[in-house]
Order: sequence, then C-alpha cells, then structure tokens
Amino acid sequence: MAASKEQLPTSLENPDVPATNKRFVPLENNPEVMSSLLHQLGMSKSIGFHDVYSIDDPELLAFVPRPAYALLLVFPVNERYEKFRSQEDSGKPEYNGSGLEEEVMWFKQTIGNACGLIGLLHGASNGLVKKFIEHGSDLDRLLHEATPLKPIQRADLLYESRALESAHQIAAQKGDTAAPSAEDAIELHYVCFVKSLDNNLWEMDGRRIGPLKLGTLEPEEDLLSEKTLSLSVRSFLKREEEAGGGELRFSLVALGQSFD
Repeated sequence: MAASKEQLPTSLENPDVPATNKRFVPLENNPEVMSSLLHQLGMSKSIGFHDVYSIDDPELLAFVPRPAYALLLVFPVNERYEKFRSQEDSGKPEYNGSGLEEEVMWFKQTIGNACGLIGLLHGASNGLVKKFIEHGSDLDRLLHEATPLKPIQRADLLYESRALESAHQIAAQKGDTAAPSAEDAIELHYVCFVKSLDNNLWEMDGRRIGPLKLGTLEPEEDLLSEKTLSLSVRSFLKREEEAGGGELRFSLVALGQSFD
C-alpha cells in the first residue's frame, strides 16, 4: 500500500538535524525507486524491494520473495510517537559501537529528509544480504570506510559522501508523483528491521539513541516469519493503536530476491 506525503509540523522535525544542516529531496515510498537507488549504489540487481500488501493474509504474503532480508516500515510521525520515542530513549546511554565486533551497523541521521536513505542503508548493510554487494562499488567502499568509525564520525561520512548524495538525487526524481522540495517538511518516517548474523532481530532508526534489539530468531526465520512480525511490525502497530491512535496508516516493503 502506498502512503502519501503530507506536511510535518515544524515541532515534530528531527531534533538531531538542525535547520542549517543539508537536506535531501525526500524519496518516494516506492519499491522501484528504492531498488533503483540500491542498485546504483552497488547492490546486485538480483536483490530488490517489494511491496508487502498484508502481514496477516498468507496468500498475499506468498507474493513476496523469501527469504526477506529486511523490512522498511513507513508511517506518519505524530506527537504520540515522538513522546514514546523520547521516553523509551530517555536515560539510555548513547550507542557508541563500531568495528568488526559490532553486531549491526547503525547510522545516525544528520541529513534532513534522509530517513528513507538511512533505512535503505540499514537494510543493505546488515545480515546475509551484504554478500550481494558488488565488490568495489560505492556501497562497498562506504561500508568499508564506515565500519571502524563511531556513530558521529560515521554520520559525518554519510553527510560528506558525494556518491551517496548524487545517487539519492537521481532516485528522488523518479517515482509516480512529482518530487517535493528538499525544504519541505515531510511527515512520513522510515524504520528498518533487520536480522543479524547472530540471529537477533533489530530495529534500526537513525533518529533513535541507537539500534534496538527486539529478540532472538531461529536460523530459518526471516523478516516475514510469524515471530518476526509479532516482535516488529505488529508490536509497533499495536502500541500505536493502544495509545489512542486508532488504526495506523502505514506501508511496508521487504528486501529480497528480485523477480527479474
């Protein structure tokens, strides 16, 4: 299902992205656009994003290639979510992981309107899907340079990457709707869920204090298994509904084998 782009009140903008920071034209929530950007950066064309039209209907889920290596949940940010995010992060130490011993690679977002890009990078740089990154590509070099860096220096690396900015600019002009301005405040936010090589499920959001471990999966379980969906997307939606938000408008894409 496609989610529309609407205005986000200034008070809800990312507190980690000052108004003076660089801003990107937002990516359309579209699997073809996301796949195009991923391929341009250096992911094999055998891998791509796919719409997930239902998390409860087995027949619709059967259309999504398995295994699913990552999920991108797209939803409208509101004051209720911002309050929950602030409360859950409050008092926790800021994530400071780096190096080869890091179970998941996490990117802090410091570029305005780049949550789609950050979600894409989280999905591409963690778990089994990394083996499909083409050697010597921009993505391969970026992850190689990012690995030993702490989160702040890693964010600076993304901020200064011309290859990343150029690829994003090209992808942002694609899609079914006219691209908004880089200065527009966008209410939609992307959160990525990934499975580490240690079989742990993680929530990856560049606006949070760091990566959030949600639980442990069996080796054969992927991002669309029943347990994974219960720990990730369903849990997220249930929390929003119980907080008084009613049914949350959202969309979901999965990273897996391409149809071509």
